[in-house]
Amino acid sequence: MTKPLWIKHATQLATLASSGKGPRSKEAMSDLGLVEDGSLWIEDGMIQSVGTTADLENRYAERLHEAEVVDATGHLVTPGLVDPHTHVVYGGSREREFEMRLEGATYMEIMNAGGGIHATTRMTRGASEEELMEQTTRRLDLFLAHGVTTIEGKSGYGMDLETELKQLRVMKALQETHAIDIVPTFMGAHAIPVEYKGREDEFVDLLTDEMLPVVAKEELAVFNDVFCEKGVYTPEQSERVLEAGKRLGLIPKIHADEIESYGGAELAAKVGAISAEHLLKASDEGIKAMAKAGTIACLLPATALYLREQAAAGRKMIDEGVAVAISTDCNPGSSPTTSMPLVMNLACISMRLTPAEALTAATYNAACAIKCEDKVGSLEVGKQADIVLWNAKNYQEIQYFFGVNHVKSVWKKGVQVVG
Repeated sequence: MTKPLWIKHATQLATLASSGKGPRSKEAMSDLGLVEDGSLWIEDGMIQSVGTTADLENRYAERLHEAEVVDATGHLVTPGLVDPHTHVVYGGSREREFEMRLEGATYMEIMNAGGGIHATTRMTRGASEEELMEQTTRRLDLFLAHGVTTIEGKSGYGMDLETELKQLRVMKALQETHAIDIVPTFMGAHAIPVEYKGREDEFVDLLTDEMLPVVAKEELAVFNDVFCEKGVYTPEQSERVLEAGKRLGLIPKIHADEIESYGGAELAAKVGAISAEHLLKASDEGIKAMAKAGTIACLLPATALYLREQAAAGRKMIDEGVAVAISTDCNPGSSPTTSMPLVMNLACISMRLTPAEALTAATYNAACAIKCEDKVGSLEVGKQADIVLWNAKNYQEIQYFFGVNHVKSVWKKGVQVVG
């Protein structure tokens, strides 16, 4: 038995208390469950009590001497941040493509020339599990330093069975050894492999008939994702992949309408996807369909910035009743960042979210987008003690300062891992 942890006198405690009501939309995204002079009591990695410092002093009066005490005077305390869309396991890097974009090359031009996803696929296929473990561990350490305690991780840089399984097994191993929780997604449908150019439907058959059944049998993924985009997977091919995964128990996600309006948001609603990702070019009809279906919009403002594209219409989506989450989209080509604080700032600047909405999108709604809101995403009794203490006195400060990491300390399951 470890000592209880008592965090007290938080100038502002943002609990994001939810009572299990599902993802938040519209006005509910602004309700942070704020407690002034807030306090948390943690035992065995779980939150036992939340309230004011006076409340907990009375409740635990006879046990206060047992606790490890953290005085949070002058500081904001929030749930650990949740990143619901990453490609964190990959080999190599693609810094030359950054220069190519500055010289005028587009995302699809780079990919069609053998760069982009195809370049990382070659490097990931050539990397050993040990090399991928080492590289990914460094990235996960950076996520922790920026207050992220849970992430989703996608495969998709193999697009052959061996490498896809290698990526997913690396995630499984890191789930056992690293402080961060990793929720795995199979994304064999990230692109059409070069060797299948002109035979796209054959690769879809391979995905649905061979790869997905192995992933499901070995229980290596929770979700199944597809890049529905002109020049990648058609809506019809995407639907085949997602429905095949559903039959095997994998929950659908979809990369949708990133480069062109292509019906991806509408397809997300049709197949009952838990989330649709990117959505820079989502149609008005697609946004309305997602709101009606309860599909979460997982928006990636750092990717839009890096590609010099207009960000997704986050303000419009919230006003239309879509629950919005935000993510780094950590990947080697279009968003090589691990900074969720930066992403929250960009969500405010480029998508017109309020600071409260951005924090909700990076915690509770993000947890809903990867189906782990019962454990993380808010500070409530019975949930994991995943906590961030910030060098800021209120939640507005962490959005206000651009490109600054205000994380002071991080706890994962009640164990201090940063600070």
